[in-house]
Amino acid sequence: MNADGVRSARPIVVIGAGIVGVCCAAYLRRDGHDVLLLDREGPAAGTSQGNAGALSPGSCVPLAMPGVFGKIPGWLMDAEGPLTIRPRYFPRALPWLLRFTLSARPARVAKIADALRALHRPVFDCYEPLVTAAGCADLIRRTGTLAVYRSEKALASSESDWSIRRERGGELRAVSGAELREIEPALAPAYTHGMFIPDHGYTANPQRMVQALAGRFVADGGRLEIGAVRALEGAGESIAVRMEDGRAIDADRVVVAAGAWSGRVLASLGIRLPLETQRGYQVTIADAGVAPRLPVVVSEGKFYATPMEGGLRVAGTVEFAGLEAPPEYRRARRLLEQVRELYPGIRTERHTQWMGHRPCLPDSLPVIGARHGHPRVLLAFGHGHNGMTSGPVTGRLVADLVAGRKPFIDCSAYSPDRF
Repeated sequence: MNADGVRSARPIVVIGAGIVGVCCAAYLRRDGHDVLLLDREGPAAGTSQGNAGALSPGSCVPLAMPGVFGKIPGWLMDAEGPLTIRPRYFPRALPWLLRFTLSARPARVAKIADALRALHRPVFDCYEPLVTAAGCADLIRRTGTLAVYRSEKALASSESDWSIRRERGGELRAVSGAELREIEPALAPAYTHGMFIPDHGYTANPQRMVQALAGRFVADGGRLEIGAVRALEGAGESIAVRMEDGRAIDADRVVVAAGAWSGRVLASLGIRLPLETQRGYQVTIADAGVAPRLPVVVSEGKFYATPMEGGLRVAGTVEFAGLEAPPEYRRARRLLEQVRELYPGIRTERHTQWMGHRPCLPDSLPVIGARHGHPRVLLAFGHGHNGMTSGPVTGRLVADLVAGRKPFIDCSAYSPDRF
């Protein structure tokens, strides 16, 4: 159905059933469009399955900050540090890293931070109609988030990040001593200072939430098909999706929300963007013996510990190795060592390991909208470490763009034509 309630001869095809694609499909269907959602494996089969679950309306600090260029060599020298590049992959990653460091200029950082804050601020409002309809509102926990440090000096070293958040209206409260223990009693004594972010939260099961949203989309008349996309064909007023099985699906519009694989889908149209996968690792610990009340961020170790339905999830690190290289689970085992320092006495015997692909553009912003010359292909990817937060906001923006409405927030900063 289109927005006027008349069935269209050609559907809107959404490629990718992670959190971004499912939210795009759900918002488009709520507008009455005939929507076909495609995924090679099914809802939440990729990165949306195993992420840290953070819902962060105040998250607005770009990954590239002033001085980042001087830190990269040290990161690369530490095989177990928060960032690593496999030696064979370095020549491929270098152009992206150069663009990344150029994004760290102070004036550019300020504009990126404004755009991130605008994209993330409405996360809970944009989730509300979707999770209510899907019956999974209980999975959203508005507990706040706690960033912890081993000293007052360590907390002060992050002041530039916290200032960026404060300047954009982020709610923050420095805590220490008894107040820190009141918020999170299970912390190791070594952690003495923290920053509490009261308006943040998390989802207790990212995979189940995405699957519930996809189920509601189908119940509301949307269509879901499992299959791999080979290419997009056409330009201007004509666009078709060519599947691996040889079928061609004529589409009114195509929304590309395939995460780190989006570049491969778009290559057939000659659209090339500086998309990179920042591979992230996690362990989920069952029967951990500790019961954190809220997500805890260890800023010095660059990892999240989130209480979830299946256990305590510990997620973090960045690895550049491309889409094909096998996981290096030594990085996941390092997370186990770090969480033992965070929670003394934790039991880690029962745990699973996982690696996922974060789709990242060098300026920390996604692309949302059409590329010049391809009006019927809308891009919706590159959300980096913030997909669970920006997914529903992106879905609502895509629905606005398809309907010809004025977008509910200014989305010019996310234009694909900036590259």
